[in-house]
Amino acid sequence: MAQIPNLDNAPLNLKSIREQSQRDLVNILKNIRGKKCLVIDPKLSGSLSLIVPTSTLKEYGIELRLLSAEPVQTDCAKVVYFVGPQFISMRFISSHVHDDASKGLQREYFLYFVPRRSVACEKILEEEKVHNLMTIGEYPLYMVPLDEDVLSFELDLAHKEWQVDGDASSQWHIAKAIHKLEFTFGLIPNVRAKGKASVRVAEILNRMQTEEPVSLSDMNIPEINTLVLIDREVDMVTPMCSQLTYEGLVDEFLRINNGSVELDASIMGAQQQDGKKMKVPLNSSDKLFKEIRDLNFEVVVQVLRQKATSMKQDYTEVTTMSQTVSELKDFVKKLNSLPEMTRHINLAQHLSTFTSKPSFLGQLDMEHTIIEAQSYDICFEYIEEMIHKQEPLNKVLRLLILFSVTNSGLPKKQFDYLRRELLHSYGFEHMATLNNLEKAGLFKKQ
Repeated sequence: MAQIPNLDNAPLNLKSIREQSQRDLVNILKNIRGKKCLVIDPKLSGSLSLIVPTSTLKEYGIELRLLSAEPVQTDCAKVVYFVGPQFISMRFISSHVHDDASKGLQREYFLYFVPRRSVACEKILEEEKVHNLMTIGEYPLYMVPLDEDVLSFELDLAHKEWQVDGDASSQWHIAKAIHKLEFTFGLIPNVRAKGKASVRVAEILNRMQTEEPVSLSDMNIPEINTLVLIDREVDMVTPMCSQLTYEGLVDEFLRINNGSVELDASIMGAQQQDGKKMKVPLNSSDKLFKEIRDLNFEVVVQVLRQKATSMKQDYTEVTTMSQTVSELKDFVKKLNSLPEMTRHINLAQHLSTFTSKPSFLGQLDMEHTIIEAQSYDICFEYIEEMIHKQEPLNKVLRLLILFSVTNSGLPKKQFDYLRRELLHSYGFEHMATLNNLEKAGLFKKQ
C-alpha cells in the first residue's frame, strides 16, 4: 500500500489541493535546470513525502539530503534548500555556504521558505554575508492532506508559541490556509469560533476575505457550509488522558508521524531483519484500518479474531468441498485482504505487550480517579511516587497536568513541593519546562 493516502473518497476534492502542491513543487524544481541536490528540513520531509513520492523527485535528477549542521556532501553544482522559517536552519545553511567557499567549491544556492519568507530569517543570512549568494523564494505549502478526512497545517508548536511565547504567527498561517481553501471550495458562509485564538483566526480570515475576495461568479453553492474553530485550550483534559482506540494506542506507544509508524521489521513478521526499520502506512487506503481505527482496542482484538476465524473456515471449505466459480471468486477476494490482516494482527500483538503492563493499567485507573475527583490525596501520592521512581518525565507531566487542570491548580504548598521534587529527580535543566507549563496555565497554583 502506498504511503501517500488515496483521497478518492474524501468528502471534498482534497486531491486538487495535493495536486496543486505537487505542481508548485515540480515547477520550482523544473525551473532549476541541471542536476541538483535537494536539502530538506527534517521537519518538512514527512509532509513533502505525502505530497510527492521520492521516486518522482529522483526522476528530475535530484539527490535528496536532510538539513543538518554537517556540510552537504554532493557533486551537484546546484543546492536547493526547502526549510521552515527557523533561525537554526539559517545558521546551518550559512555554515554550508561558508564551508563550500573555504573548499573553493563553486555552487549555486536556492532557498525556498515553506510556507512563506521570513524577514527575520533573511536578516540572519545578511549578517552571515550569504544572502546575496542565494536565490530566495517561497513554497506555499500551508496544509497537507493526511487522510481523506484530515488536513494538517503542520503547526506542532502553535499552542506553545501562542500560550508561552505570545507569538500569534500561526494564527495568520491558519487563516491563510483556510482562505486558500475558499478559493477552491467557495466562500465559507458560516464561521464559528470558540476560544481567544480561534476568534483571532476568524478575524484575520474576515480581513483576508475583504482584502482578497473570493470570486463568487466562479462558485455556485459553497462546498463548505460551516467552519468551526476550536482552541486547544478549550479542552486540555483529553490530550492528557491515555488514548484507548486502536489508532490512539498506536500513536500513544509507537508514534504516528505523517500517516505512518516506523517499527522494527521483525515486529511485522519479516524474517532475519536485524534491527532494520520499516514504515507501516496507516490511513483510509487500508480498508481494514479504516474499519477498526476508532474502535476500542479490546473490540479490535475481537474483530481481528473473528475475521481470522472466518478466513480459516473459508479455507477449510475450499480445500475439502467442491466450490462454484463464484464462491472461489469470493474467497480470492478475501485473500486480497490477507496482507492487511497480517499487518494489523502483528501490530495488535505488539500493542498488547504495552497495554497488558500493570503500569499502564495503573495509570488508566489513576486517570479515571483524577477525572472523577474521587480522592485528591490518593492522586497526589500516586504522582509523588511516580516522581520518586523517576518514571518517564512525559508520563509524569501528563498526569500532573491532568491533576492540575481538573483541580483548577494546586494549593501553593503542594505546588511548590511537587515542583521541587521534579527538579530534584529529573534535573534543574527542566526548570524552563515547568515555568512554561505554569505560564500556559497547565501546572499552576490555585
